[in-house]
Amino acid sequence: MKRLTLLFAAVLALAGVWLAAPLAAQPQFPELTGRVVDNADILTPEAEAALTAKLEALETQSQRQLVIATIPDLNGYDISDYGYQLGRAWGLGDESRNDGALLLVAPNDRKVRIEVGYGLEGYLTDALSALIIQNQILPAFRDGDFPGGIEAGTDAIITQLQLPPEEAAQIAADAGKKRAGDGGFPVGVLIWLAFMVFFFILPIMSGRRRRRKYRSKGAGPWGAREGSLGRDIGDTARDIILWEVGSAILRGALSGGDNDGWGGGGFGGGFGGGGGFSGGGGSFGGGGASGGW
Repeated sequence: MKRLTLLFAAVLALAGVWLAAPLAAQPQFPELTGRVVDNADILTPEAEAALTAKLEALETQSQRQLVIATIPDLNGYDISDYGYQLGRAWGLGDESRNDGALLLVAPNDRKVRIEVGYGLEGYLTDALSALIIQNQILPAFRDGDFPGGIEAGTDAIITQLQLPPEEAAQIAADAGKKRAGDGGFPVGVLIWLAFMVFFFILPIMSGRRRRRKYRSKGAGPWGAREGSLGRDIGDTARDIILWEVGSAILRGALSGGDNDGWGGGGFGGGFGGGGGFSGGGGSFGGGGASGGW
């Protein structure tokens, strides 16, 4: 019983660490001062004004909110998690439609991300976002032309968001087929699947076989030897830990390196924006894509 109590306490301690980690790791976000927040200072005043006019026209026409943010670097954060948190913190998009989007650039880390609100994920899919990054944004970035890459990516996003729903959905579906045909299945998914098989599924199957063999040699009045409950709880704790580690590996593999990463994930929202421009309370679920150059 003492061993079981200690095991239970250890599980609770681990749970506390997992819950506290997002709060401790939450980055400080720039203030939402307008539709273009150029904290990395990579846009000329003329380019920023032109982009702002395009974003304002998009919002006036479609009620959808697209914001461009540049930051010097990510301070060690994963860009998919940072973009997810930033979109939620700023509350981009309408609160009921969740139709906000964010184009995030971190030049010192050579990373870019398109973050997509819940309500736009059917039109600005992970696959289409990845194609926009690869085809419109990164070629200019590799030549050192940040304004040109941001403008090209912004134009592609705006064009997609202004289309009728049926046409936008068809383009998004075609992008998914093209990505599949180009071998765009993320390597990170294969890594995650292999991790789950060898460290999650196989240990569970092996543990069940051991328990059946153990019980066949003798059992207590409740069908199990003393301590089997502790082993079951221990197995559960192990499974939870392995699942969390595997998920972290998947997120890192999807967004790391110079290859584009689909999807994302992360923690809850945080600090609100300010200034004369604000979001509409929209929410994000980690949809979008990342790239590097």
